[in-house]
Amino acid sequence: MYKNLRWKVLTIVVVVGVFFALGVYPLLGEHYNVPVPGFLKAHALKLGLDLKGGVHLVLRVNTDDALRATTVSTSEQLRESLRTGNVLVKNITVDGPTKFHVEGVPQDRDAPFRQSADEITATNFNRNPLPGGAYEFTMRDNIARDLREQAVDQTLQTIDRRVNELGVAEPSIARQPQGDQILVQLPGVTDIARAKDIMGKTAQLEFKLVEAGPNSSKEDLLKQYNGQLPGDMEILQGASERGGGDSSPLYYVVRKIAPVTGQDLRVARPGLDENNQPAVHFELKSSGAQKFGKLSGENIGRYLAIVLDNRIVSAPRLEGRITDQGRISGGFTSEQANDLSLTLRSGALPASMTSLEERVVGPTLGADSIRSGVIASATGLLLIMVFMLWYYKLSGVNAIIALVFNLVILLGLMAYIGATMTLPGIAGFVLTMGVGVDSNVLIFERIKEELAAQRGVRAAVNAGFSRVFLTLLDTHVASLISAAFLFQFGTGPIRGFATTLSIGLLVNLFTSIFVSKTIYELELSARREPVISI
Repeated sequence: MYKNLRWKVLTIVVVVGVFFALGVYPLLGEHYNVPVPGFLKAHALKLGLDLKGGVHLVLRVNTDDALRATTVSTSEQLRESLRTGNVLVKNITVDGPTKFHVEGVPQDRDAPFRQSADEITATNFNRNPLPGGAYEFTMRDNIARDLREQAVDQTLQTIDRRVNELGVAEPSIARQPQGDQILVQLPGVTDIARAKDIMGKTAQLEFKLVEAGPNSSKEDLLKQYNGQLPGDMEILQGASERGGGDSSPLYYVVRKIAPVTGQDLRVARPGLDENNQPAVHFELKSSGAQKFGKLSGENIGRYLAIVLDNRIVSAPRLEGRITDQGRISGGFTSEQANDLSLTLRSGALPASMTSLEERVVGPTLGADSIRSGVIASATGLLLIMVFMLWYYKLSGVNAIIALVFNLVILLGLMAYIGATMTLPGIAGFVLTMGVGVDSNVLIFERIKEELAAQRGVRAAVNAGFSRVFLTLLDTHVASLISAAFLFQFGTGPIRGFATTLSIGLLVNLFTSIFVSKTIYELELSARREPVISI
């Protein structure tokens, strides 16, 4: 009798039973409308975009926007520093994403100008003197390169947060080899316009005091400044507040630099305003609450512009000091309020994005892919069974049982760890069957050699498994290394193949060595005379 045979059989039954419940039963329940417990549904195997259908997008991050934002911010900081230091210059203009000019620096104030410029720009910009008291500031190459990288990374993280709040199961969000491109795959999503709007909305929220306006004409606003706005101010458009069906835009004059921004937000959530209309309620972080309290407390009676992506959504009058809570209202629908809350919570994008490729994969195509994959897998499994039974006789049954257990455990493990099954994953699934058969062939051929050498049946079985083990371990480790490289450097579909293959290889070591040998031991223990058919 073989030692511990009962415990070996019990272990196999428990392992296969658990993973059958995790991976196979939810799929059967969904297909045949059989009740499935909630905890099993939560761990059910998830299908990728190519099997379930959904949205496929390739987006380019316009990294120049991030560079321009830094350049504008630096130029405005320098303007404020010069005004505080009583250094009056003629003009400060931004000429591109990485350059700005200062003109008309008084000769007698050149030294304090240089001092202020060194304090504000020395780290990120090179300063070049020009004739006539002018200076050109150019962003350093290493700073520009780092800002571009940070813009793409931050965009990737922000999109990931927004998609996760949308509740999309197993999205694929990955940076493309081109560097500034991002691949987004959203299984189960069919509204491509809403998906693009939520992911692509910059959501730059700013709170600025209204310096002049509202007015229906930009020209009338400019007349208040003799036709020329100060360099630290700008005109922004806002929605009409007149009612009565009048949708003509209004214009406001605000300062370019906002004292409070969306970075000071702690949370944003949809709600209703005093007229029971959809709105967005927000709370500020402690530092933001201090700034907002100072801003509102010192400007009671003035209008505060709430600016979203360079457009004023509302401009309420400050009736008192506001600290950590506020509301954004602007004629939103309920869905718009929900989406705006989502984008504000996830953080602003550092740059706008351009859609390079977009398509919707229909569920019908996904169903066809699943059907084709199932047919291919079933056909391959059937042919393998026929060959193993024909060539190895009853020992082929041993291999078939081990192979079926391999596939059941593979599905269960994939469901448990939250992996996504894709069409390339099905290819890895089929390849796993081939690896499993190959392992059994090696073992069976070794057993036949031992039997040919006139060794006893039990000794031949033990020798067959023990001497082939190192060979199997070597081949599986080599394959795992290849799969690891595929996962590390591949894109979504290649990673799906690598994931399925890696799990299949690990499971195959268990089934081809432990399960297959246990079945042999079980067969031999039931016979008075040890005989095997191989």
